[in-house]
Amino acid sequence: MGSHGSCLGLAGARAARPRRGGGGELPRDTPPGSATATMSFGTMDVYLNEIENNLQSILYNEEEDQENETWKMYTERKNIVLEFLHSDLSLHLLKRHHKRIELLKKCSYYIEILPKHLALGDQNHLMLPTTMFQLIDLWRFQRMKKVGTVQTKIQLLLLTDLLEQLEQGREELVHFLETYDMVTFLARWDLVKQKLSNLSELMDNFLAMLVPGRLYVKHRLVSDVGATKIPHIRLVLSTKMPVMFDRKESVAHEDWVSLKWFITSQQSHPEQYELRFKLLEPRTQQERIQCGIMPVTSNMCEIRNLLSDRSYRFTVKRAEVYTLVYEQWRDTITLKTKPYPDEDMESTTCEP
Repeated sequence: MGSHGSCLGLAGARAARPRRGGGGELPRDTPPGSATATMSFGTMDVYLNEIENNLQSILYNEEEDQENETWKMYTERKNIVLEFLHSDLSLHLLKRHHKRIELLKKCSYYIEILPKHLALGDQNHLMLPTTMFQLIDLWRFQRMKKVGTVQTKIQLLLLTDLLEQLEQGREELVHFLETYDMVTFLARWDLVKQKLSNLSELMDNFLAMLVPGRLYVKHRLVSDVGATKIPHIRLVLSTKMPVMFDRKESVAHEDWVSLKWFITSQQSHPEQYELRFKLLEPRTQQERIQCGIMPVTSNMCEIRNLLSDRSYRFTVKRAEVYTLVYEQWRDTITLKTKPYPDEDMESTTCEP
């Protein structure tokens, strides 16, 4: 009986042991399909889902931040190009430069002889003694005039070419902005940046060439005259604005015309001009002598003894001087004289 009692006590002690929870090992007598096993696996699935969602959220945020940084970089670089197009290379600026070149092609170009201490445009050189020209070797000066002519022609051609390159470069930049998406634009940013640098350098060269510069003299212009002190001189190219007819003030009457012209910039001293006129479509041999050249010392002139009701062509330019090196353009105007009143009556009478 004592043996039987000890067995019952051992069984009771085993029955009194606590069962392990869901976090630990399942009891040996718990079947796999029980409610306790199902709850443990469900908790694990929720935990894994939370980890997966957190990882996806982190990756999404990182990708979103990267996209924001890429878009910010694209916007900043695009604005750099837009700013360059609107300021340094605007259409308004290019049109103004185009007009400037057309004006320079109409200008007159001269060689100025200046002491080295005077700047271009300084009016003090007008007070230099006339003996300055007496000291200069005339044959060498003629050679320098030819050099000045060539330099002026090359400068005008280069200005035209540089402006064309600037206009073409602007079109290419606009094409980049209109056709490149964000990825392509950023991938080719080095190309775009190099284009901006090249165009900026072209613009600097263009602006520097707008003003005629110094003539480089390879040989001394002043002959050795035995003087104790030879003056230090330099040669520069200077420009004078073109002479243009005043279309409103130039009018034709029955047998005479009144012509007036002007210069866009004010002149500090009076100039001499050369006025030409010619009858258009002469009908007789006698009418062919209706032409001539007139020297004028003011900015207006009257030409009389013309034929009535006929068209004449008039041309004005500056009179040539010794220092002139280049002048291709001259202004021309065509005016038709009025018929006499009796001629109008005769023509009316003859009408059927």
